Amino acid sequence: MSLRNYHSLVMKQRILTVSFLVACLAAGCAVQLVHAEKKKPQLEKPMAGPRATPLRTTWLYITPDTGAQKVSKVQIGREMVVAEKSGPWLRVYANTDIEELRGKDAPEMQDEASTSPPPISGWMQAKGVVMDSTPNGDQILMGAAANEESLASDPKGPANAAQSARLLYRRLAEMFPNSSLASEAAWRSADIEWQIQKADAASLPSARERDPNMREQMDDEDLKKVIKFYPGTRWAALAAFDLIDNKLCGVWESSTQCPEKEASIYEKYAGEYPDGPRTAQALYQAVYRLAVLADIYTSNGDDHKADEARNHARELAANLKQHFAGTDYAYRAAVLVYKLDEGVPVYGIDLQ
Repeated sequence: MSLRNYHSLVMKQRILTVSFLVACLAAGCAVQLVHAEKKKPQLEKPMAGPRATPLRTTWLYITPDTGAQKVSKVQIGREMVVAEKSGPWLRVYANTDIEELRGKDAPEMQDEASTSPPPISGWMQAKGVVMDSTPNGDQILMGAAANEESLASDPKGPANAAQSARLLYRRLAEMFPNSSLASEAAWRSADIEWQIQKADAASLPSARERDPNMREQMDDEDLKKVIKFYPGTRWAALAAFDLIDNKLCGVWESSTQCPEKEASIYEKYAGEYPDGPRTAQALYQAVYRLAVLADIYTSNGDDHKADEARNHARELAANLKQHFAGTDYAYRAAVLVYKLDEGVPVYGIDLQ
């Protein structure tokens, strides 16, 4: 199954799960608890309730008692609806923590309803649970997510820290949409998922394909939502820069097509986001590709096109120096221009 089909299937599963929850909240229907022993009991779902998420991995129990039968675990950052409170306990309906099928393992044809388990219900201890009514809840979620993101960069950190950070950022944006932190949280959540997908795609043999369409494409839905819902913000600019990854070639193979196309993409980005947080980087990437293009044209004996590429590289480098002086990218572009002027190859092609 292709990654596009996989993500389409995953989205359908999520839609079915959410639709089930909404329908039950509206109708007060019953959901069976999942446990291995005896006949599965049923609990009535609430008409409505505040949204919440845990800051720690938390057990769900059949009754508000740590000695009661355990239903399941709710992982950090999972979406929940609070049905009722009883002292230090909450009865919640939570999305399941069952790992979604990997694209390579998911069958082509399957019953979508059977692969989309309903939300689980049970009692959990209230401590460590942030609700949409929690004072400064957005700041608490931002801090908790940042902690998990920091742990994700630590080799000794939890294996699922990145996903926990992604979910916490996402809950912040969903539970506190009017928060000044919502746009940043939405981007951070989308970016973490993008980087995870990017690392997975880079490990596949198709990552070396020259044509981007021949590679596994990352799911860009969440990044596009950031651009749509937070236009004109630095977070939209960051999301747009991430999206370039899906358009890049794998191995150039000394072809002029890839560096020429990619230089155009980065230059276009810099024009659309002239003051963005990734504009200097985009300009540098364009200068580098034009320098590579000049080397390839020179090796092919096309001096006219090589001179055009060099001149364009110099123009972009001057623009970079003018608007982003003092940045590493401006200095790095200056090195490329120096090599172009001195006739020093950039692409590793020995022209001496």
